[in-house]
Amino acid sequence: MNIHTTPDGLTIPTYDDVVVAHERIKPYIHRTPVLTSAFMNALTGAELFFKCENFQKAGAFKARGASNAVFGLSEEKAKRGVATHSSGNHGLSLAYAGGRRGIPVTVVMPRTAPEAKKAAVRGYGGTIVECEPSTSSREAVFAEVVAKTGADFVHPYNDPRVIAGQGTCAREMVEELGVLDAVIAPIGGGGMVSGTCLTLSSIAPSVEIYAAEPEQADDAYRSFKAGHIIADDAPNTVADGLKVPLKDLTWHFVSGKVTDILTASEEEIVSAMRLIWERMKIVMEPSSAVPLATILKNRDRFAGKRVGVVITGGNVDLGKLPWLKH
Repeated sequence: MNIHTTPDGLTIPTYDDVVVAHERIKPYIHRTPVLTSAFMNALTGAELFFKCENFQKAGAFKARGASNAVFGLSEEKAKRGVATHSSGNHGLSLAYAGGRRGIPVTVVMPRTAPEAKKAAVRGYGGTIVECEPSTSSREAVFAEVVAKTGADFVHPYNDPRVIAGQGTCAREMVEELGVLDAVIAPIGGGGMVSGTCLTLSSIAPSVEIYAAEPEQADDAYRSFKAGHIIADDAPNTVADGLKVPLKDLTWHFVSGKVTDILTASEEEIVSAMRLIWERMKIVMEPSSAVPLATILKNRDRFAGKRVGVVITGGNVDLGKLPWLKH
């Protein structure tokens, strides 16, 4: 990788790494479509371009970063396999990529993770080790797995290979749409937002970059306002993909390149998710609805602008849609 190291020892990927990653992962990912909606434009007062990573391989943008990490491994490292901890989409994406390369994949997952995501990990040939639904339990159980297997750790987001892979999504948007006024993506650990920052700061530096977060898991918002990382251990939100905290590498991008972080309530997230299902006829998960929820909440900020909206994934448990009564 064409990385550079910061004075405090962080290994930072460069835009050259995004270009190399894009070429490396081309055989294993979809170049996902960009959809528009006259209804959504009228509702928000903005011109919205939805980058549909819910149609990506493994059903989520994380196939980009996972594929870059897996196919960038030396033969020697690949033999020992890869491992990660994940609430779902990174784990199943790593299982997908590992399956394509024919190497073992172990995923530490919260026992409360959606069954659809667990089934996908197993379906791609991955092995699941369950943990309690907290960051501390996840990391403790994972340390045991790595000690036992010797597998290469592919962090869900705090990994330069993963961030470079995620940066290919914004690169495709610029290639297809030209320079936008703004791009908005959900934020949990910050991998997609970091990749977006990496790409846009290099090829379209005028674009405003927004991150969208649930109010009930707003550690990135609070970190951004405080100027240092504030980590919650086990937040509770319908947006299950956004429960993890920022780490040092993603904080480097978020603190330095993001225009603002906007939040939405649980009700606003579910309402936006249902709106997209009903009006755009596409399956997407609650985490993916947070950007639209925040745009609807902050219409004045986006009115009259061309805005790229990243729909990050579509791996939803159809038996537990959040607007259904159980």
